[in-house]
Amino acid sequence: MQGDSLPLVDEHATVVVAEADAVWRSLGETLDRSFSGARSARFAGLVGAADRVASGPRPLAEGSTFPGFRVVGALPGRELVLEGRHRFSVYSLVFRLDEAGPGRVRLRAETRAEFPGLAGGVYRALVIGTGGHVLLTRRLLGAVRRRCE
Repeated sequence: MQGDSLPLVDEHATVVVAEADAVWRSLGETLDRSFSGARSARFAGLVGAADRVASGPRPLAEGSTFPGFRVVGALPGRELVLEGRHRFSVYSLVFRLDEAGPGRVRLRAETRAEFPGLAGGVYRALVIGTGGHVLLTRRLLGAVRRRCE
């Protein structure tokens, strides 16, 4: 997959007190609710994202899309790989579910991206440099955890 070759931006994790199947369902539902709205579609259009609408199978599976992302890999209960691109960046977001003890799952979100050119550098400064990406990623992981617990 393309995302494997992109530079690592960061990784965040949370432990969820639930079985992997429940965390997987919650992850898909949370991503869909977080990124399938009109605000995400407007932002995707503004930056020229390749994927601008929610489409494809639900629950999320290979070929599903929502604004800014396309599912390029899905191993239910284990790994979900999203990729995207727009005028300022090429990126991947990989969610991994690892056993963390009986009835507990460590949910990790790994971001990889390239920000080509001057415009990409400015975009990186705005999204990564301000801490906005960290805040959104942690909020997303927390939403998955709360939905399960």
